[in-house]
Amino acid sequence: MGQAAELLGTSVDSVRRLADAGRLKTVRSAGGHRHIDAADLARYLAAQPPPAEPPPIVGQSARNRFPGIVTRVLKDTVMAQVEMQAGPFRVVSLMSREAADELGLAPGVRAVAAVKATNVVVELPGER
Repeated sequence: MGQAAELLGTSVDSVRRLADAGRLKTVRSAGGHRHIDAADLARYLAAQPPPAEPPPIVGQSARNRFPGIVTRVLKDTVMAQVEMQAGPFRVVSLMSREAADELGLAPGVRAVAAVKATNVVVELPGER
């Protein structure tokens, strides 16, 4: 019940009420605990309306922001590679195709690349 509540973003009591109302199927363990069938939980989640749009972002921890324009978008069935020109810099991002579609990313779209890296490689220019 606790794991189902976490997945649903609600309380265990709310999950119990859903089960008591017959909206989620449960089975009893040998110890008498109720368990929710994972496939039934997946069907319930898929039938729910999409969540409301999140509020606009008013602050973030990423400090490296590069305004630019999308120059190329390559998509397959799962992933998208988005290329942007941000001033003199070419920025490439890999994201889910779903994210690229939701953002409407296509050549010519103005966008901002926000970069927060835990690992940055620094190289020195010059001859070898």
